[in-house]
Order: sequence, then structure tokens, then C-alpha cells
Amino acid sequence: MGRAYQNRKESMAKTAAAKTKVYSKYGREIYMCAKSGGVDPSGNLSLRGMIDRAKRDQVPSHVIEKAIEKAKGGGGEDYFVARYEGFGPGNAMVIVECLTDNPNRTFNDVRQCFTKVKAKIGTQGAVSHMFDHSAILVFKGNDEEAVLEALMEGDVNVSDIECEDGNITVFAPQDEFFKAKQALIAGLGDLEFEVDEIQFIPQTSTALEGEDAETFQKFLDLLNDVDDVQNIYHNAELPEQPED
Repeated sequence: MGRAYQNRKESMAKTAAAKTKVYSKYGREIYMCAKSGGVDPSGNLSLRGMIDRAKRDQVPSHVIEKAIEKAKGGGGEDYFVARYEGFGPGNAMVIVECLTDNPNRTFNDVRQCFTKVKAKIGTQGAVSHMFDHSAILVFKGNDEEAVLEALMEGDVNVSDIECEDGNITVFAPQDEFFKAKQALIAGLGDLEFEVDEIQFIPQTSTALEGEDAETFQKFLDLLNDVDDVQNIYHNAELPEQPED
């Protein structure tokens, strides 16, 4: 059984309004990457990775270009990473990552989401110790030995390698992300990554059904409606949603 991680494509927006929110979130992340590390993707690996991810998720070029141009100006907003933890419906563990220019506002917005579903927001570290902060790289392939050899050549500290359904998934400590990515490209050639992110991966899971599952989905929807929320990680196992 593979290690569970959140695939952004699974939650890609279907309506125009929701897509606008997704584009806004990517725009904010690209702006922050460009402002902190430089606007040239060839010299800023974080920015290059974020642009590649945005393109895979069909973010329009003008959204990407606007965010980079904004960073070139040198002014603009200062965003800070804010992370909130707690227990959602059914006692499932939740980590909410935000980019905010007003931490007090963001905390109140996130706390209201917990309150509306009678969930409990906790203190820093309340649940994050039950998650692994990992780099995840997914690409097409089936030769685990060649992948391991490439990573060893690059002196990468690999946590795990999985091969399933024609995809290889590499897990590594979060601070080895760029090192692992470069080692794979150097050893295996130009790869097209289906996932290349740093995520919180739960060490255990909580199966939710019935009312708990419905309330947890409502909880996720509430959090996704908060402009400052960038990523939501949880250990809930939810029933599969029917296709629209």
C-alpha cells in the first residue's frame, strides 16, 4: 500500500469562480518565490518548479507573468507563512498552510472554519508530529534500481521509492527536494514530473463515513474558500466522491 499524499490535480477547480481562486493562490506563491529568490527561473529553482506546477494545473500564462512582473517592481505585499493545526470532524488531524499579509485576520478566518463544524484548532505542534514533512517526486517509469542509482550518485538521502501503475514515486526529506530533483534529471534525462512538491504526509489515517465524512468535506470547502489558505493536509480517509 502506497503512502498517502495530496495530489493537487484531484481538487482542481471546476467552476470559473473556483478556478479564479486557484489562479490567485498560484499567483501569490509565484510572486513570493520570485521576490525572495529572483525573477529569473533559470537561477531560481523554487520559481522554476512553481511555474512548472502552475502550467501543469493549467494556470494561464498571463497569471504567471503578472506575478513575476509584480515581483520585479520590488514593492508590493509582504506575505508570511502561517501554519495552523488541529482536529477536524471525526477527530481527523489537519494542517492548514497559509500565505498572509495579516496573520490576525487569517487566524480568525481559519478558526471560524473549525468553529463552524465544531472542530478544534490546536497549538503549533499539536498534530504535525504525526506527519512527515517530505519531498515528493512522481514521474513515469518502472525501473526502481535505475532511480535509486541516480539518487545515490547525487548523494540524496532517500526515504522511500514506490513503483505502481507505471509511476515511480520518490520520497525524500523536505530539505533534499532540489537535490533529489536534480539528481533524477542528471541520471535519467529530462523527466516530466507529475508531482514535485513538499508536503505533510500523515503517518496514520482516520477512516470517516456518514455524517463525519460529510462534515469533513464541508470543513475542507470552508477552508478552501479562505483566500489566504494555500494547502490543506489531513489524515482523513473519505469515501470516493461520485463523478459529476
